[in-house]
Amino acid sequence: MTYNFWLFCRMAYRSFFKSKNTPARLTRKRIIFIILFYLVWPIGSVFIWLGFLLDDIFFPAYKNHPVEKPLFILGNFRSGSTFLHRLLSRDSENFTSLTTWDIYLAPSVTSKKIMQAIRRVDRVFGGPLRRAALAFDRRSLGQVRIHRISFFQPEEDENVLMHIWSTYFVSFLFPFMDEMPPYQFFDEALKPEEKRRIMAFYKSMLQRHLYATGKKHFVAKNPAFCAKIETLEEFFPDARILYLVRNPLDMLPSTVSWINYARRVFTEPEEKYLYLDEIVKMTQYWYSHPLGYLDSHPSPRHLIHKYDDLIRDPERVIRSFYRQFGYAEQPWLDRIVAQSVEETLAFNSDHIYSFEEMGFTREQILGLYPAIFERFNFDKREWSVAKVEEPARIPATD
Repeated sequence: MTYNFWLFCRMAYRSFFKSKNTPARLTRKRIIFIILFYLVWPIGSVFIWLGFLLDDIFFPAYKNHPVEKPLFILGNFRSGSTFLHRLLSRDSENFTSLTTWDIYLAPSVTSKKIMQAIRRVDRVFGGPLRRAALAFDRRSLGQVRIHRISFFQPEEDENVLMHIWSTYFVSFLFPFMDEMPPYQFFDEALKPEEKRRIMAFYKSMLQRHLYATGKKHFVAKNPAFCAKIETLEEFFPDARILYLVRNPLDMLPSTVSWINYARRVFTEPEEKYLYLDEIVKMTQYWYSHPLGYLDSHPSPRHLIHKYDDLIRDPERVIRSFYRQFGYAEQPWLDRIVAQSVEETLAFNSDHIYSFEEMGFTREQILGLYPAIFERFNFDKREWSVAKVEEPARIPATD
């Protein structure tokens, strides 16, 4: 069975009957979310899966569609992958990605074909539907401040695994970690048949998208794929992998802040910062596992870059891996980089956090990631202020 139905049911049971003394306690906010979720998600899932069924009937050729030289951007959360992903997605001659709209509203070939037809008709009449959709986007997802979200921007396609309820991202909505399979340690913790089930579905989603759009190369940014790197290469032997590594002194507090923010959208815990042990273990693994794999599998299809190098000179970094990975260099790449940096600077993130409130000290973080500091010669600076805001040049989006 493709869908993890039992996990879905367990999360529902815990939400209604076993949420006392958990971060997902039944406050008014949480009750409203649960009611809305179970009214909307099951109905939406019926239409999503109907689209998948129609794909098999009307567009079965997608199953054999090649996924050539896909580029996967990996790294811990808050390591610059969103910036790089969205920048590369502007190079439409080389790349395509899944947007939030593609992931949640039009993941099937059938739904994409229907939307393509609607857009063509809308353009004939001057684009009123497009203007209405953009206005709704600004009033809804556009209000999220810590991480820029839009229906029409490329997004982390780990989210497509929500359609089979088999992703760590389920915990953002239902933070019952004792019920969750260990998705954050995917390669080493899951059974082979479970890994094949999940990755076969993921590959089919990429094939559907490439088949429906006619694009050649897929680019994805997936921090959660740090845990899947072995299985990723098994399913995509032609994959290019770019791993971004950021100083743990910046990455860890930023990740704690972001995960707590994301879960607070759907819950109302009494404490401000939770999940510290979970996040530390996950981030340690998302450093050690992919780096260990890349070290033991040297290949011109693999690259490791420091976050600092990316923000200091993004064009140089991009041109270097275009050449190494075999992507056509575009003459307008400098303009794409400049536009992306300008838009990122204009984004006013609310991502301000206090190290002291989280309970961390500099010495603790140095002790949690000693191999990372030694290998990459990261700054072990002293913190001179309690509150830190993300760097102004390129905010550390995931």
